[in-house]
Amino acid sequence: METVLELRQSANKNLRIAEHMLTVTLPLVQDSKLLIGIAENVFLGFSNILSALVYYERKYKRIPPFHDNFDSKHRMFTAKIIPRYGLSKEYAVSMSKIKDIIAKHKKSPMAFSKKDKFVICDDAYQIETLTAQKLKYLLDTAKRFQSDVNKITSTHENIFNVRRLLHKKKSGF
Repeated sequence: METVLELRQSANKNLRIAEHMLTVTLPLVQDSKLLIGIAENVFLGFSNILSALVYYERKYKRIPPFHDNFDSKHRMFTAKIIPRYGLSKEYAVSMSKIKDIIAKHKKSPMAFSKKDKFVICDDAYQIETLTAQKLKYLLDTAKRFQSDVNKITSTHENIFNVRRLLHKKKSGF
């Protein structure tokens, strides 16, 4: 249960950083290059939340084994976990969007800021623009996803804490 809890805490930290950068730092500094840093934190938040949920489900043997990478976890989430809990498919779409933005930026030969946008060009010079509004939407989606995952993964958390306390009383610690 500790890994699930640690992943949830990491996701919370990433999303708080992204929100602070988006609502405080970006308006203060007014440099659209910060948008890619915000996007990376939103992606890390999504990734940690997804990992927490997938590891939780695997712990209770509700899903088959999977590779420890984002794509495998995302496929497992889309195929098995969304139908099981009736979660919004918007979560899976938003995760894919933010992952694609980060991947395009890493592969891009050119990226630049223009007014309040961050522009990413690929090899064929097709443009992907990153705006504060787009990131706000993705951040809000990540926060809703985090809330849903916290509800799911915290259901058995108290059971394990009670068992630990009982075990400590019996062993005298």
